[in-house]
Amino acid sequence: MPPAPAAAPAFESSLGHPTFASIGFFFLIILVTLVITWWAARKTRTSSEYYAAGRSVSALQNGFALAGDYMSAASFLGISGMVALKGYDGMIYATGWLMGWPALMFLVAEPLRNLGKFTFADVVAYRLRQGPVRIAAAVGGILTTIFYTIAQMVGSGSLIALMFGMPFVLAEVLVGAVMLLYVLFGGMLATTWVQIIKAVLLLCGVTVLTGLVMSKFGFSLPALYRAANDLYPAKHLLVPGELTASPLDAISLGLALMFGLLGLPHILMRFYTVPDAKAARVSVLYATGLIGYFYVIIPIVGFGAAVLLSLKDGTGAMTTLGDKVITAFDRGGNMAAPLLAEAMWGSAFLGFIAAVAFATILAVVAGLTLAGASAYSHDIYVSVIKKGRATEEEQVKAAKIATVIFGVVAVALGIAFQGQNVAFMVGLAFAIAASANFPALLMAIVWKRFTTWGAVWSILVGGLSSVSMIVLSKTVWVDLFHFEQAIFPMKNPAIFSMTAAFAAGIVVSLLTPEPEAQKKFESEKLRTYLGVGAE
Repeated sequence: MPPAPAAAPAFESSLGHPTFASIGFFFLIILVTLVITWWAARKTRTSSEYYAAGRSVSALQNGFALAGDYMSAASFLGISGMVALKGYDGMIYATGWLMGWPALMFLVAEPLRNLGKFTFADVVAYRLRQGPVRIAAAVGGILTTIFYTIAQMVGSGSLIALMFGMPFVLAEVLVGAVMLLYVLFGGMLATTWVQIIKAVLLLCGVTVLTGLVMSKFGFSLPALYRAANDLYPAKHLLVPGELTASPLDAISLGLALMFGLLGLPHILMRFYTVPDAKAARVSVLYATGLIGYFYVIIPIVGFGAAVLLSLKDGTGAMTTLGDKVITAFDRGGNMAAPLLAEAMWGSAFLGFIAAVAFATILAVVAGLTLAGASAYSHDIYVSVIKKGRATEEEQVKAAKIATVIFGVVAVALGIAFQGQNVAFMVGLAFAIAASANFPALLMAIVWKRFTTWGAVWSILVGGLSSVSMIVLSKTVWVDLFHFEQAIFPMKNPAIFSMTAAFAAGIVVSLLTPEPEAQKKFESEKLRTYLGVGAE
């Protein structure tokens, strides 16, 4: 028999009261990342260096950077918090987010690297009319990055506000300011190295935290799950159904999490930083291994928080369950992992974990901001407004202006969505990506009869329908706008909006044949699979 779990100490958290350790770790990580930005800024002069790090990133480096980009606040803070509060259903996010990586490697990694230059719109518009496709693709890309950024900003604001006892609004502004420093001056090269360092620190921190949790249960998973089940008999933490209202809702969420990855602009951009298609494939292999390991262990942190943060009095009687301790600090559950770190190893470990979480958020927001800015500067300003005749200086200037605008919008939306679980918010961003970007990208690569207006309508129908359904769902219509009842009954719309995007692309393409685009398909295949003419 494994030993009984040790009760968590009745601790008073230092969250909200800055300590020397927390301040020290925060400033150390910010200092290191700013030094990297300064170094990268000296090497960033051309648009290729700003958007794609001069295509000089190795497969291993890009694998770690991809993992760093993907292991966001939603993965670390959101999943651990959701598992702590909802149990088994929170693991749907970990499973769904992991399952998209094999599809990414086999379906789009190589074609994306061979056909594109800076954004996924390069691929969609390769044999189609540039103007309409790029405008529509920019809309889809910006919608996705904005919703994804909301989750990161909510996580960062909650973390900084609690760590330093400052107002949430001020915390959001500070995060936005530091993030803008990374992107404005360092571009993709700085973002890449910040992601690599952050990925290593995050994996090390979560590994140690998981080991500490398991040591309390004799390194027995059944003992941990049994303790969680016994402590929360009414919540059925080990049974599905707490998070999703119906099987259809669960399937819709799964589709969004799996295929949304193939439409995330900040992830797709990373394939332009490597020298060739082989490096793109290998980098996905490295990233899948790192991310798979992370998603295997992060639910352990969630279940551990639910059990070990529960408080007992001197007689051994239970006074407060762990979920109540967690929601007392953040109603979305996003502080479960930092609180557990403090319970396990004191305020110094809390400072380290919180600083790593902060670096996680900053790095991901920097990548998202770069992707959002490039959607405007490369796809609209350079390709549509300037007809491809912009100078290097004009391209970089447009990107930096767009970066500032996107950063301001990100801060404002982060303030508006305060209190939402960040994993859930990212799930909505994945639904938009799976609907607006993935169908058009896939059809542009594999379907000969795909046309310009098919692409435009696929992107617009997928993007606008998914956003509309999200706005009309409980998440926005009830929680944000405070109406009594949601108009759209499901939490995640992907099963409807992604289907609508594919249907719109197919039907419109068949109604508006484009012989010129069909002729170019054969030459596109040579570049897609052999890399002939790839930049």
